[in-house]
Amino acid sequence: MIFKLNNENKVSRRAVINSLAGASMLLPGMLRDMLGAEADPLAPKAPMFPAKAKRVIFLYMSGGVSHVDSFDPKPRLAADHHQQYKEEFLHGSPWGAKRYAQCGTEVSELFPNIGSMMDEICLIRSMYNDIPNHPQAILQVHGGSTVQPRPSIGAWVSYGLGTMNRDLPSYVVLAPEVPYGGGAVWDSSFLPAFHQGVRVIPGQEAIPNMTRQGYADIQDMDLGLINFFNQRHLGQHDADRTLAARIKTFETAYGMQKEAPDVFDISKESDATLQMYGIERGANKGFGWMCLAARRLAERGVRFIELIDGGYDKYTNWDSHLDIRMHEPRARATDRPIAGLLKDLKARGMLEETLVVWTTEFGRNPADASPDEEGRRHYSAAYSSWVAGGGFKAGTVYGQTDDYGLKILSNPVHIHDLQATLLNQLGLDHTKLTFRHAGRDYRLTDVSGRVVKELVV
Repeated sequence: MIFKLNNENKVSRRAVINSLAGASMLLPGMLRDMLGAEADPLAPKAPMFPAKAKRVIFLYMSGGVSHVDSFDPKPRLAADHHQQYKEEFLHGSPWGAKRYAQCGTEVSELFPNIGSMMDEICLIRSMYNDIPNHPQAILQVHGGSTVQPRPSIGAWVSYGLGTMNRDLPSYVVLAPEVPYGGGAVWDSSFLPAFHQGVRVIPGQEAIPNMTRQGYADIQDMDLGLINFFNQRHLGQHDADRTLAARIKTFETAYGMQKEAPDVFDISKESDATLQMYGIERGANKGFGWMCLAARRLAERGVRFIELIDGGYDKYTNWDSHLDIRMHEPRARATDRPIAGLLKDLKARGMLEETLVVWTTEFGRNPADASPDEEGRRHYSAAYSSWVAGGGFKAGTVYGQTDDYGLKILSNPVHIHDLQATLLNQLGLDHTKLTFRHAGRDYRLTDVSGRVVKELVV
């Protein structure tokens, strides 16, 4: 590139801008378009084999949802309420259950709307993981390890497949509260930082500084000039992943200022759609808003969208030690919006290519040392998760626990197995989706996990 000097042998600002513009390097991302995927690590990547799903909506219920009070009802447990079982006392659910949809799957009356959608859901009643403690279980659900924070599943999917919309992050996290585990839940860890989840806080300003300040063309020139010198600097330090990630952050922020305001503006949605999600017109937060925002992000090409219900405060999560009836307000807040999301995705023809995952970090114990206990303790030996869309077998139940929900009787599914199966439906082999760090290859499923072929078509 040649800069023309003025009479004082100094480079004028106008000459620099004109030269950059003439070289088609003014706008952020232009080098990316010229150089291809090597300059854009988030460019869409082909799956390893034909995929059944293109994207994931991950519904994470923080705190530990009781399986026997949700998707694995136990009439025998209710009948034997307060009876001694070995060294403990059984505790039945305060809620009844009924069979829903044509498939007749039995679900707690806490979830009548999700129950009505069971014909679209593959329910797994035989989930288990390794440690019934929040920090370790949450790390395992998201990153596969109970020992140390590792890249979240959303970061792994971003790393494996890239994004379908370069103006939006590949991984977006809708989280009004910080959950147990904090930012490690959506962290990219040793993966390049641009695969980290971008947290959106529902409210008046979902993402700070999302609105452009000043004139767009002036901002384009400023960012274009910054991008030019950043790329030149990167060329001299091409081994610096932090620098590359910082440059990518500029581009993502620029793209989000163009697209994100429209994504999170639900004012043009119909009254029928808002009602389906349980949203009052004008609302800009709540789980219904989050579910609708997830659909809008999904249809605009975001690869992985996580919705987190629950924070550290025991009154805003599912951690019902004090009283299992604390599940009721949480179920009331999430049941209708989740069912609305499934209905909306199906009506738009998106469910078939979308994995909608509902999970928690563990279940809750159906028994306790005291017959007077009102709450439930952590329990990782058995819990429930479900998946809709993306080639999972709709209207089915996989796995079985005993009459009290204490033991898995058939078809156990470890969290690594579920992770492997989700990646499989995205066209990714969990044993080959690896990243070399600290002298060894790491993967989401650690050193185990299997694709549960019985769950998918």
